Formats: sequence, C-alpha cells, structure tokens
Amino acid sequence: MSTIKNERNRQFPSKISTTSFVKLYILHLLKDRSYYGNEIIDEIKSRLDGKWEPSPGMIYPLLRELESNGHIKGWWQEPDKRSIRHYKLTDEGYSHYNTIKLLYKPIFEDSLIIIKNTLSDIYNKKI
Repeated sequence: MSTIKNERNRQFPSKISTTSFVKLYILHLLKDRSYYGNEIIDEIKSRLDGKWEPSPGMIYPLLRELESNGHIKGWWQEPDKRSIRHYKLTDEGYSHYNTIKLLYKPIFEDSLIIIKNTLSDIYNKKI
C-alpha cells in the first residue's frame, strides 16, 4: 500500500471516493456507446453483479458536472419533451478517462490485495 510523505494510510480499503469511482465508471461506459442516466445505473449494477448501484441522486449531478466540464456531450431524445437525455464521451473526456484510469489503477490493486488477504486470513478463502 502506498504512503505519502512517510505517513501511514489510515483509510480502508481504498482512497477512491464513491463519487470518483462512479465518474470513472460513467466515462468507461460512455467510451463504447451512448447511454442515458437510468441505463448507466442499470449497467453499473449489472456489471457489479447487483451488489451495489449508484443512486439517481448521484448519477444525474455527475452527468451534469461531466457535461459542464466538456467530458461528455448530452442531447435530448425528444427535445420537445426533454424526458430522456443521452450522453456520449467527447475527445477531451476520453483523454480525461485515460488519465484517471491510470491514476486509479494502483489504488484498486492495493484494495484488491487487502480484500484477498483478508478473505484468506480470516475466512480461509483463496481467491
């Protein structure tokens, strides 16, 4: 596990906030195709085997933030009704995605080691 300025890391098990995790996942999904908000929630839930899902109260503000930062572009399916807003990744968003993906990888790897060792030590389960 990494340390900063020789200080012990007291946060468990990861230094990635839920918000940062969800932003990364949104960008990851949008790199392959467009989605609308509820599809993003459902896709994250599915990919995490139903063990966790972000709330609409988290997804929609993050989509607005990512759009205002130029990382994604949104459009209304039916502009007159303004009911379903689709999003796609911009070139700037793709660059940002690649940057944070590299930045977060060692943190996810550290978290995986912690979880694997805990399951092995306490529950005698090898992964």
